[in-house]
Amino acid sequence: MAISSFLRRASSYLHCHPACFKALVLVTLSSGSLVAYSDSQSETDRVSLDLNQKEQKKKKVVVLGTGWAGTSFLKDIEVSSYDVQVVSPRNYFAFTPLLPSVTCGTVEARSIVEPVRKIIKKRNGEIEFFEAECVKIDAANNKVLCHSNLDENLEGNGEFSLDYDYLVIAVGAQVNTFNTPGVKENCYFLKEVEDAQKIRDSVIDCFEKAVLPGLSEENRKRFLHFVIVGGGPTGVEFAAELHDFIQEDLINIYPMVKDLVQITLIQSGDHILNMFDERISSFAEQKFQRDGIEVSTGCRVLSVSDKLLSVKMKSGGEVYSVPHGLVVWSTGIGTRPVVRDFMEQVGQGNKRVLATNEWLRVKGSENVYALGDCATIDQRKIMEDILSIFKAADKDNSGTLTVTEFQDVVDDILIRYPQVELYLKSKHLMDVTDLLRDPEGNERESVDIEEFKSALCHVDSQMKSLPATAQVAAQQGTYLSRCFNRRQQSQEHPEGPRRFTGSGHHRFLPFRYKHFGKFAPLGGEQAAAELPGDWVSMGHSTQWLWYSVYASKQVSWRTRMLVVSDWTRRFIFGRDSSRI
Repeated sequence: MAISSFLRRASSYLHCHPACFKALVLVTLSSGSLVAYSDSQSETDRVSLDLNQKEQKKKKVVVLGTGWAGTSFLKDIEVSSYDVQVVSPRNYFAFTPLLPSVTCGTVEARSIVEPVRKIIKKRNGEIEFFEAECVKIDAANNKVLCHSNLDENLEGNGEFSLDYDYLVIAVGAQVNTFNTPGVKENCYFLKEVEDAQKIRDSVIDCFEKAVLPGLSEENRKRFLHFVIVGGGPTGVEFAAELHDFIQEDLINIYPMVKDLVQITLIQSGDHILNMFDERISSFAEQKFQRDGIEVSTGCRVLSVSDKLLSVKMKSGGEVYSVPHGLVVWSTGIGTRPVVRDFMEQVGQGNKRVLATNEWLRVKGSENVYALGDCATIDQRKIMEDILSIFKAADKDNSGTLTVTEFQDVVDDILIRYPQVELYLKSKHLMDVTDLLRDPEGNERESVDIEEFKSALCHVDSQMKSLPATAQVAAQQGTYLSRCFNRRQQSQEHPEGPRRFTGSGHHRFLPFRYKHFGKFAPLGGEQAAAELPGDWVSMGHSTQWLWYSVYASKQVSWRTRMLVVSDWTRRFIFGRDSSRI
């Protein structure tokens, strides 16, 4: 009876307290064993809770742009560690070095683009992509304001905002017009795939207009005068592509105007391709002269109308007019408005380009990074830290620095200040310690602070800004993704150089650009190349090297096959002159 009453009370208690039932423990004294029971649902809830907590710990990374820098970052970022969102007005990545080839049909536009959604496909996570344009960065509230250009009938006019823990700005740059009147209204640019397609149509239009009956000889010549402003790699390559297109294809189908065609390249500097070795610059000018391409150096464009360019000679100051049928403007890059507005917020309103430190973090911000053409690395000068370096190396606090003491910090100096290595090369010095020699070149046992300053005072003269190229942007994207992937490990095991102005070491190695060479296609199946080790190559063999390198650098096997097939088609059938 007592047992029955106990069981009834126990049953009633467990019915009123189901949690106790789920934690029921059955104890069996048989064989001295203990059997514990736990409801399976409790284990599931616990696992689910752990997963939710893990998800909440994931930092949100917003990436602006899908160019070389942004795409390289997205390809390598570990999405299992971050919640990644991408915003770009274009849902594709374009292989921009081949844009001049698109302008003349040597390569088709779709052969050099790859959908972003295919690139960001990951096995262990998901990257969200939004086809929209970032119109404002709210640095104070860690938000980006975006606007979609897809449809004006979208709710809220297609405007939305995204929060971020880390922001990666990789929006590229816009064409720099230098506020020259008429450029935006009357010139073509060559920054996007759409630009190349417009130029291709306009070239055909110029020929079609030139063969219409009733036109004067003067107007025919004007329609067939193609002017390129800017003697950099883009302008030179477009001029070469246009010349080949005209000579190999168009004059065969427009024979009546073949003697009226003229191509002019206007350059403000003394030489074209002035960022290349002077041997390449000279070779390009001589080839263009043989091909009949007029190169006007030392000239500045004052204004552009729908029919004329006003050009001023720098040497004598004479101003003359140049009639044109088409003008392509390729004179450099400028900062986009959204980046300019952000620069004002972080105290960089007086700078020309958004500045980052050597770890690509924007100066004046703790969680914003900038890559590619939209930013520049503000390398720290060694003379700013000269006292801290001396103090760190002078371990015995003697006030003098021996060669042995200096050698203990040499590796950190070379990593932290890359200009030191460049200075050694320029002076043909074999070792950093050679800097401590006296003015006569004799070794010194030790140096004081003034002698140490004197030894390193000219090192910062070798500081150089990185060029705004696809090669630099791609390496920066890869570098930053590696830093993000190693963020946790680097807290316990920093891999960077020592902090001369503080204690400990930097978490990461600073970004170091590795130059693999650069090409300049010059038409007629000839190209020039400047390769590592100060090697210079020019001619037909270099063109085939260009083919192999650019084919191998395509982002996918699909685009690689399409580009190679376009080159093959052009060799066999020529370029297509249809206006579609």
